[in-house]
Amino acid sequence: MFRACLTQSSRSTASTSASSSFLHTSAVRNASSSQRLTPKAKAELKAQKWRTTNANRPSPIFGTRTGEEHKWNDCYLAKILVDEAELAGPPKMTPVDLPVGKVFLPSQMGFGVTDTDAAKLFRDLPNLSIQTGLKAQDRVNSQLLVEAGGETQERERKKAIAFAKLVDLRNANADGIAYENKRRIIVAFSTPKNPFDPGRTEVQAAILTYRIRNLGNHMLKFPRDLGNKLGLRKLVHHRAKILRYLKRVSVERYEILLEQLALEPESVEGELIL
Repeated sequence: MFRACLTQSSRSTASTSASSSFLHTSAVRNASSSQRLTPKAKAELKAQKWRTTNANRPSPIFGTRTGEEHKWNDCYLAKILVDEAELAGPPKMTPVDLPVGKVFLPSQMGFGVTDTDAAKLFRDLPNLSIQTGLKAQDRVNSQLLVEAGGETQERERKKAIAFAKLVDLRNANADGIAYENKRRIIVAFSTPKNPFDPGRTEVQAAILTYRIRNLGNHMLKFPRDLGNKLGLRKLVHHRAKILRYLKRVSVERYEILLEQLALEPESVEGELIL
Protein backbone atom coordinates (compact mmCIF):
# COMPACT_ATOMS: atom_id res chain seq x y z
CA MET A 1 0.00 0.00 0.00
CA PHE A 2 2.81 2.40 0.89
CA ARG A 3 4.65 1.51 -2.31
CA ALA A 4 1.53 2.30 -4.43
CA CYS A 5 1.06 5.73 -2.79
CA LEU A 6 4.73 6.55 -3.29
CA THR A 7 4.47 5.65 -6.97
CA GLN A 8 1.34 7.81 -7.46
CA SER A 9 2.90 10.85 -5.74
CA SER A 10 6.05 10.59 -7.85
CA ARG A 11 3.93 10.48 -11.02
CA SER A 12 1.98 13.61 -10.03
CA THR A 13 5.19 15.43 -9.21
CA ALA A 14 6.63 14.51 -12.58
CA SER A 15 3.52 15.65 -14.44
CA THR A 16 3.53 18.96 -12.55
CA SER A 17 7.18 19.58 -13.32
CA ALA A 18 6.59 18.65 -16.95
CA SER A 19 3.67 21.06 -17.28
CA SER A 20 5.58 23.85 -15.57
CA SER A 21 8.56 23.26 -17.84
CA PHE A 22 6.21 23.32 -20.84
CA LEU A 23 4.78 26.66 -19.74
CA HIS A 24 8.22 28.01 -19.11
CA THR A 25 9.39 26.84 -22.52
CA SER A 26 6.46 28.48 -24.33
CA ALA A 27 7.02 31.78 -22.51
CA VAL A 28 10.67 31.72 -23.48
CA ARG A 29 9.72 30.87 -27.05
CA ASN A 30 7.26 33.75 -27.25
CA ALA A 31 9.76 36.13 -25.72
CA SER A 32 12.43 35.04 -28.14
CA SER A 33 10.03 35.41 -31.09
CA SER A 34 9.16 38.98 -30.03
CA GLN A 35 12.83 39.77 -29.74
CA ARG A 36 13.41 38.45 -33.23
CA LEU A 37 11.20 41.20 -34.79
CA THR A 38 13.12 43.23 -37.30
CA PRO A 39 13.34 47.01 -36.92
CA LYS A 40 11.15 47.37 -40.00
CA ALA A 41 8.45 45.16 -38.47
CA LYS A 42 8.58 47.06 -35.20
CA ALA A 43 8.24 50.35 -37.06
CA GLU A 44 5.27 48.99 -38.96
CA LEU A 45 3.58 47.90 -35.72
CA LYS A 46 4.20 51.33 -34.24
CA ALA A 47 2.83 53.04 -37.33
CA GLN A 48 -0.25 50.83 -37.32
CA LYS A 49 -0.87 51.63 -33.65
CA TRP A 50 -0.50 55.34 -34.42
CA ARG A 51 -2.95 55.09 -37.35
CA THR A 52 -5.48 53.30 -35.17
CA THR A 53 -5.19 55.90 -32.42
CA ASN A 54 -5.45 58.89 -34.79
CA ALA A 55 -7.93 57.42 -37.29
CA ASN A 56 -10.72 59.79 -36.23
CA ARG A 57 -8.51 62.78 -35.42
CA PRO A 58 -9.14 65.91 -37.53
CA SER A 59 -6.44 67.23 -39.82
CA PRO A 60 -4.17 69.78 -38.07
CA ILE A 61 -3.91 71.61 -41.42
CA PHE A 62 -7.50 71.83 -42.63
CA GLY A 63 -9.10 71.45 -39.20
CA THR A 64 -11.84 68.97 -40.23
CA ARG A 65 -12.19 65.20 -40.23
CA THR A 66 -12.29 63.11 -43.37
CA GLY A 67 -15.70 63.44 -44.99
CA GLU A 68 -16.53 66.71 -43.20
CA GLU A 69 -14.91 69.12 -45.65
CA HIS A 70 -18.30 70.80 -46.19
CA LYS A 71 -17.84 72.56 -42.83
CA TRP A 72 -15.27 74.82 -44.43
CA ASN A 73 -17.65 75.98 -47.16
CA ASP A 74 -20.28 76.82 -44.52
CA CYS A 75 -18.00 78.70 -42.13
CA TYR A 76 -17.80 82.47 -41.75
CA LEU A 77 -14.22 82.79 -43.00
CA ALA A 78 -14.86 80.99 -46.29
CA LYS A 79 -17.85 83.21 -47.06
CA ILE A 80 -15.95 86.49 -46.79
CA LEU A 81 -13.01 85.44 -48.99
CA VAL A 82 -12.76 86.24 -52.68
CA ASP A 83 -14.68 83.78 -54.85
CA GLU A 84 -11.95 82.84 -57.33
CA ALA A 85 -14.40 80.69 -59.33
CA GLU A 86 -16.43 83.83 -59.99
CA LEU A 87 -13.30 85.64 -61.16
CA ALA A 88 -12.58 82.85 -63.63
CA GLY A 89 -16.02 83.19 -65.25
CA PRO A 90 -17.33 85.94 -67.50
CA PRO A 91 -17.07 89.51 -66.11
CA LYS A 92 -20.04 90.79 -64.13
CA MET A 93 -20.49 94.56 -64.40
CA THR A 94 -23.29 96.25 -62.47
CA PRO A 95 -24.85 99.43 -63.95
CA VAL A 96 -24.91 102.30 -61.43
CA ASP A 97 -26.42 105.77 -61.94
CA LEU A 98 -23.78 108.36 -61.04
CA PRO A 99 -23.73 112.18 -61.40
CA VAL A 100 -21.88 111.82 -64.72
CA GLY A 101 -24.34 109.19 -66.04
CA LYS A 102 -24.65 105.43 -66.05
CA VAL A 103 -21.37 103.65 -65.27
CA PHE A 104 -20.78 99.88 -65.17
CA LEU A 105 -18.91 98.96 -61.99
CA PRO A 106 -17.30 95.54 -61.30
CA SER A 107 -18.88 93.22 -58.76
CA GLN A 108 -15.56 92.81 -56.91
CA MET A 109 -13.06 95.64 -56.74
CA GLY A 110 -9.43 94.98 -56.08
CA PHE A 111 -6.41 96.92 -54.84
CA GLY A 112 -8.10 97.59 -51.50
CA VAL A 113 -10.91 99.74 -52.94
CA THR A 114 -13.62 99.91 -50.28
CA ASP A 115 -17.17 101.20 -50.65
CA THR A 116 -16.07 104.57 -49.27
CA ASP A 117 -13.22 104.74 -51.75
CA ALA A 118 -15.53 103.80 -54.62
CA ALA A 119 -17.93 106.61 -53.70
CA LYS A 120 -15.09 109.12 -53.76
CA LEU A 121 -13.64 107.80 -57.01
CA PHE A 122 -16.85 107.52 -59.02
CA ARG A 123 -19.11 110.21 -57.46
CA ASP A 124 -16.94 113.01 -56.12
CA LEU A 125 -13.89 112.83 -58.37
CA PRO A 126 -15.72 113.36 -61.73
CA ASN A 127 -17.43 116.52 -60.41
CA LEU A 128 -14.13 117.86 -59.11
CA SER A 129 -12.54 117.09 -62.45
CA ILE A 130 -15.26 119.02 -64.29
CA GLN A 131 -14.90 122.05 -62.04
CA THR A 132 -11.12 121.99 -62.26
CA GLY A 133 -11.28 122.01 -66.06
CA LEU A 134 -13.41 125.14 -66.17
CA LYS A 135 -11.98 128.59 -66.46
CA ALA A 136 -12.07 130.87 -63.47
CA GLN A 137 -14.56 133.27 -65.08
CA ASP A 138 -16.89 130.40 -65.98
CA ARG A 139 -17.14 129.34 -62.35
CA VAL A 140 -18.75 132.65 -61.46
CA ASN A 141 -21.67 132.19 -63.82
CA SER A 142 -23.72 129.16 -62.74
CA GLN A 143 -25.36 128.87 -66.18
CA LEU A 144 -22.00 128.64 -67.91
CA LEU A 145 -20.99 126.08 -65.30
CA VAL A 146 -23.96 123.88 -66.17
CA GLU A 147 -23.30 124.17 -69.90
CA ALA A 148 -19.61 123.43 -69.52
CA GLY A 149 -20.42 120.52 -67.22
CA GLY A 150 -22.80 119.10 -69.77
CA GLU A 151 -20.11 119.23 -72.44
CA THR A 152 -17.55 117.39 -70.34
CA GLN A 153 -19.96 114.99 -68.64
CA GLU A 154 -19.70 112.38 -71.37
CA ARG A 155 -15.93 112.53 -71.27
CA GLU A 156 -15.92 112.06 -67.50
CA ARG A 157 -18.36 109.15 -67.80
CA LYS A 158 -16.06 107.38 -70.26
CA LYS A 159 -13.15 108.00 -67.95
CA ALA A 160 -15.13 106.49 -65.06
CA ILE A 161 -15.99 103.40 -67.13
CA ALA A 162 -12.33 102.92 -68.09
CA PHE A 163 -11.22 103.37 -64.49
CA ALA A 164 -13.83 100.85 -63.30
CA LYS A 165 -12.36 98.24 -65.63
CA LEU A 166 -8.92 99.05 -64.28
CA VAL A 167 -9.82 98.45 -60.62
CA ASP A 168 -11.68 95.21 -61.35
CA LEU A 169 -10.37 92.39 -59.17
CA ARG A 170 -10.16 90.18 -62.24
CA ASN A 171 -7.05 92.14 -63.25
CA ALA A 172 -5.26 91.34 -59.99
CA ASN A 173 -2.60 88.65 -59.68
CA ALA A 174 -2.21 86.17 -56.83
CA ASP A 175 -0.63 88.81 -54.57
CA GLY A 176 -3.48 91.21 -55.28
CA ILE A 177 -6.09 88.59 -54.38
CA ALA A 178 -4.18 87.70 -51.19
CA TYR A 179 -4.04 91.39 -50.25
CA GLU A 180 -7.80 91.75 -50.76
CA ASN A 181 -8.52 88.63 -48.72
CA LYS A 182 -6.38 89.84 -45.82
CA ARG A 183 -8.11 93.23 -45.92
CA ARG A 184 -11.50 91.52 -45.77
CA ILE A 185 -10.39 89.32 -42.89
CA ILE A 186 -9.16 92.31 -40.87
CA VAL A 187 -12.43 94.17 -41.39
CA ALA A 188 -14.62 91.13 -40.68
CA PHE A 189 -12.87 89.97 -37.48
CA SER A 190 -12.26 93.40 -35.95
CA THR A 191 -14.53 94.99 -33.38
CA PRO A 192 -16.88 97.96 -33.93
CA LYS A 193 -14.76 99.93 -31.47
CA ASN A 194 -11.69 99.42 -33.67
CA PRO A 195 -12.98 98.48 -37.16
CA PHE A 196 -9.49 97.89 -38.59
CA ASP A 197 -7.44 96.07 -35.96
CA PRO A 198 -4.83 93.75 -37.55
CA GLY A 199 -3.32 92.94 -34.14
CA ARG A 200 -6.47 91.37 -32.67
CA THR A 201 -6.13 87.70 -31.76
CA GLU A 202 -9.10 86.62 -33.89
CA VAL A 203 -7.70 88.49 -36.89
CA GLN A 204 -4.29 86.88 -36.54
CA ALA A 205 -5.78 83.38 -36.23
CA ALA A 206 -8.04 83.94 -39.26
CA ILE A 207 -5.15 85.19 -41.42
CA LEU A 208 -3.03 82.21 -40.39
CA THR A 209 -5.90 79.84 -41.22
CA TYR A 210 -6.21 81.42 -44.67
CA ARG A 211 -2.46 81.02 -45.29
CA ILE A 212 -2.42 77.46 -43.92
CA ARG A 213 -5.25 76.32 -46.17
CA ASN A 214 -3.61 77.84 -49.25
CA LEU A 215 -0.28 76.21 -48.42
CA GLY A 216 -2.00 72.93 -47.53
CA ASN A 217 -3.72 72.80 -50.92
CA HIS A 218 -0.36 73.49 -52.54
CA MET A 219 1.22 70.59 -50.62
CA LEU A 220 -1.51 68.23 -51.82
CA LYS A 221 -0.40 68.96 -55.39
CA PHE A 222 3.34 69.03 -54.66
CA PRO A 223 4.04 66.72 -51.68
CA ARG A 224 7.81 66.80 -52.25
CA ASP A 225 8.06 70.54 -51.67
CA LEU A 226 10.01 70.18 -48.42
CA GLY A 227 10.70 73.89 -48.03
CA ASN A 228 7.02 74.80 -47.94
CA LYS A 229 6.31 71.77 -45.75
CA LEU A 230 8.57 73.21 -43.08
CA GLY A 231 6.87 76.60 -43.41
CA LEU A 232 3.46 74.93 -43.15
CA ARG A 233 4.48 73.18 -39.94
CA LYS A 234 5.58 76.49 -38.42
CA LEU A 235 2.31 78.18 -39.37
CA VAL A 236 0.22 75.37 -37.85
CA HIS A 237 2.08 75.52 -34.53
CA HIS A 238 1.95 79.33 -34.53
CA ARG A 239 -1.84 79.23 -34.96
CA ALA A 240 -2.16 76.68 -32.17
CA LYS A 241 -0.10 78.93 -29.89
CA ILE A 242 -2.35 81.92 -30.63
CA LEU A 243 -5.50 79.88 -30.04
CA ARG A 244 -4.17 78.53 -26.74
CA TYR A 245 -3.61 82.11 -25.62
CA LEU A 246 -7.16 83.05 -26.65
CA LYS A 247 -8.54 80.07 -24.72
CA ARG A 248 -6.77 81.27 -21.57
CA VAL A 249 -8.16 84.77 -22.06
CA SER A 250 -11.75 83.85 -22.98
CA VAL A 251 -13.13 80.36 -23.58
CA GLU A 252 -16.26 81.83 -25.16
CA ARG A 253 -14.29 83.79 -27.78
CA TYR A 254 -12.17 80.69 -28.39
CA GLU A 255 -15.16 78.45 -29.12
CA ILE A 256 -16.83 81.06 -31.35
CA LEU A 257 -13.63 81.52 -33.34
CA LEU A 258 -13.17 77.77 -33.87
CA GLU A 259 -16.65 77.61 -35.35
CA GLN A 260 -16.00 80.63 -37.58
CA LEU A 261 -12.77 79.07 -38.89
CA ALA A 262 -14.17 75.51 -39.26
CA LEU A 263 -11.60 74.11 -36.82
CA GLU A 264 -12.17 71.16 -34.51
CA PRO A 265 -10.63 71.50 -31.02
CA GLU A 266 -8.54 68.35 -31.57
CA SER A 267 -6.89 69.95 -34.62
CA VAL A 268 -5.31 72.74 -32.55
CA GLU A 269 -4.91 71.11 -29.14
CA GLY A 270 -2.47 68.48 -27.92
CA GLU A 271 0.32 67.03 -30.05
CA LEU A 272 0.12 68.17 -33.69
CA ILE A 273 1.74 65.76 -36.14
CA LEU A 274 1.95 66.76 -39.82
